[in-house]
Amino acid sequence: MKSILIIDDEINICTLLSKFLSKHGFKTDSTMTGAQALKMMKEEAYDLVLCDYRLKDTDGAQLLNDIRALRPQTVVIIITGYSDVRIAVEMVKNGAYDYISKPLYPDEILSLVNKALSQPAPSVQGTPVAPYVHEERTPQHSEPGKNGGGKYVYGESEPSKELFRELTLVAPTDYSVILFGETGTGKESVAHLIHDHSSRSNQPFIAIDCGSLSKELAASELFGHEKGAFTGAINTKIGAFEQAHGGTIFLDEIANLSYDIQVALLRVIQEKQIRRVGSMKEIAVDTRLIVASNENLFEAVQKGKFREDLFHRFNEFTIHIPPLRVRNADLPLFVDSFLSQVSKELNKPEPVMTEEVWECFRQYDWPGNIRELKNVIRRASLLTPAGKEITMAALPLEMKAGGFSRLNSSAMAASAGVAEDSDDMPDLPMLDENDLKSVALKAEYNKIINVLKAVKYNKTKAAQLLNIDRKTLYNKLRLLNINY
Repeated sequence: MKSILIIDDEINICTLLSKFLSKHGFKTDSTMTGAQALKMMKEEAYDLVLCDYRLKDTDGAQLLNDIRALRPQTVVIIITGYSDVRIAVEMVKNGAYDYISKPLYPDEILSLVNKALSQPAPSVQGTPVAPYVHEERTPQHSEPGKNGGGKYVYGESEPSKELFRELTLVAPTDYSVILFGETGTGKESVAHLIHDHSSRSNQPFIAIDCGSLSKELAASELFGHEKGAFTGAINTKIGAFEQAHGGTIFLDEIANLSYDIQVALLRVIQEKQIRRVGSMKEIAVDTRLIVASNENLFEAVQKGKFREDLFHRFNEFTIHIPPLRVRNADLPLFVDSFLSQVSKELNKPEPVMTEEVWECFRQYDWPGNIRELKNVIRRASLLTPAGKEITMAALPLEMKAGGFSRLNSSAMAASAGVAEDSDDMPDLPMLDENDLKSVALKAEYNKIINVLKAVKYNKTKAAQLLNIDRKTLYNKLRLLNINY
């Protein structure tokens, strides 16, 4: 078994690379300092070293020289977040096998490590034998900015690249992952990507919206039930954890689970066993957990709304998904992809957008994020005749009204219990101010917008504050073209 030493001052990178390379048959150790690395190398002869160029106590150039003096047979690959050709050439001249830039892709690293270890060892004199010339390499999985076989579209902005780097690093592990992001940022798509890049990719992926689970049925949906366990249980039901056995279970809006279900879920994670409602039999389950929330779970713990022990069970790795408004560079990619998808759905030629519409898209702050963008494209494509351009007339009311970015400060700060003054809100076009129905729709639109804003777009809480059920709220959102 080949041995690898990982040196990086970011503990997440050390941990994830160790886990990933161990799964591929390597013996791994890691450290966060150069001094400790040299001490470890005096005690053990590693076959290969993966070393970050910038460490807290030294740099890659000095450490490379120390390693070459101490263990000349050891292959050294330098990792850096600073793409600098001069440094790359210098490292290779001084005996590094190769130089790789962050963001790191697991498959790229594995390929490079295998190639490095298959080469003849460096000579004792320290002259590198057939050094590998650094070149642009593409990971076996889809890159950011490319259409992942028609299934995913990745952004090319820096936040998107960082997101992709994190998910591809954590995917090969079995770590539980918390996805944190605003409504509509694509948390379920990210969960799918993690699953698709993992060793469980050929096993089931089960997604559950915890926000839609009633307190009475949550245990049944998650853990299953036996026939006759309660009124209406006319058949045995297999729960989500059993369905996901061997694969991945994704629990969206996890903060909405009741305290009782949180307790039961903690036990399942600890024991890796479930018990169906109405049964005494324990059933072993092997599932990888990914959970998501548009609320900050740490803050929920501090407020006593979420169990601290359960939070720490989930929190092996957290990924923050950036909102669309900070990824303007990705907008053309997403728009082109959605236009293509929707044209196939509607079986009509793909439309183009006028410059006025493009400018509106660029200026709009997309509170509903990628989900809202896709719904806007669907609506606009449906309203635009074949062969015509998408114009402003095809956009929903909130975009033509300026959207959330133009709401005044009093409206932004309004809470659900404060009565709204329609004069303070932006005028919504295409509504007749003298028509009673239009006035009522405008008031309803404004009220729902402010309640959603007050509860950070949590539809379950919004429905409770508005004193309606979730289904009614969804119907209102659809009627008023509020895209979340």
